Amino acid sequence: MGERRFVSEKIERELLDFYRSAIRTRSYSDEESEIAQLVLAEMKRLGFDEAYIDRVGNVVGRVGTGRRVIHFDSHMDTVRADDAENWAAPPFSAEMVDGMVYGRGSVDMKSGLSASVYAAALAKRAGLLEEKTVYITASVCEEYCDGSCLTNFYNDSGVKPDYCIICEPSDNQITLGHTGKVQARIKTHGVSAHASAPEKGINAVYEMAEIITRVDALNKALREGNGGTIALSSISCVTASLNAVPSECEIYLDRRLYLGETVRQAYAELDALIAGKRATWGLGTLTHTSWRGEVLSYEPADDPWRIADDHALTIACNRAYGETFGTSPEKYHFWDFGTNAIVPVARGIPCIGFGPGDYKLAHMTNECCDPNQVADACEFYVNLINEL
Repeated sequence: MGERRFVSEKIERELLDFYRSAIRTRSYSDEESEIAQLVLAEMKRLGFDEAYIDRVGNVVGRVGTGRRVIHFDSHMDTVRADDAENWAAPPFSAEMVDGMVYGRGSVDMKSGLSASVYAAALAKRAGLLEEKTVYITASVCEEYCDGSCLTNFYNDSGVKPDYCIICEPSDNQITLGHTGKVQARIKTHGVSAHASAPEKGINAVYEMAEIITRVDALNKALREGNGGTIALSSISCVTASLNAVPSECEIYLDRRLYLGETVRQAYAELDALIAGKRATWGLGTLTHTSWRGEVLSYEPADDPWRIADDHALTIACNRAYGETFGTSPEKYHFWDFGTNAIVPVARGIPCIGFGPGDYKLAHMTNECCDPNQVADACEFYVNLINEL
């Protein structure tokens, strides 16, 4: 690590106190009210020029008034932690165990959220905002409705950033992109009949059986071809009773797209999966109601993306990395999961990822993070604001 110029020992203590308070504040998706108030209060305490909670429940903070707009996004919501008895420390305790901070959200992603909030304040204090405006969003319901929070923020505020940084965990490695995905529902349509005379009906589950076999074969072919993946994640049927032939069966598919694959390709694969069967497919649209009562809707059909190695944002990140860690990055990272980046990328906004914590620990029992990475990420974000 290089010598920290902005995150002093005092600032680091304050940052980590805030980070641990955020972990102690339970914030399951659609239940982010309490942490939203915590983040808002901290932004105001740190002297943000503007801080408010928007229509859908995102916390928005701004420093600076310059023409160049830099946006850092982190989500406030976490997955559930219903297995507390299996944790080395209670999941909302933020206890230190062997130098790591334990807790739900410690990695995903109250680490990057805390670091970005402090980074904006430090950039303002250090006079690094000439010709710049920095927005920090603490967004809602990312775990279910990727990007819907940012669609609402951009539409409502009119903000169009010049650059966007997604603070998802990357073990403090510069992350140039992530996989895409298509999530879809396939339904087979049968004809109900009494179970004592099944020949008089058409069993929708039997109709689905061959489709499921095709899904498995497609996944194997994709993996052998170094492509993405397709997985069946849910199955259900509709039947008049336990004495009746099911009239409908539904499966939910999750197709992950690697670079070089496209949403259109996935659509063609879905057409092939149902070919010759009494079946239809549609996107597995997800709808949630935010803690402020606003409806969020996500249509899961996103191409993979990657920013160029020689893009101005990548180059600025390289310089910020050197200033933070005293060395050039040895490699770049590429996430194998989706993030809110799908919205800025779709709008032509250059986007990159960087955040503290090992993303493989996200959503897991004993989720934990090295607090030094949180402080280092904050330093990196300040250096990046300066470079941009």
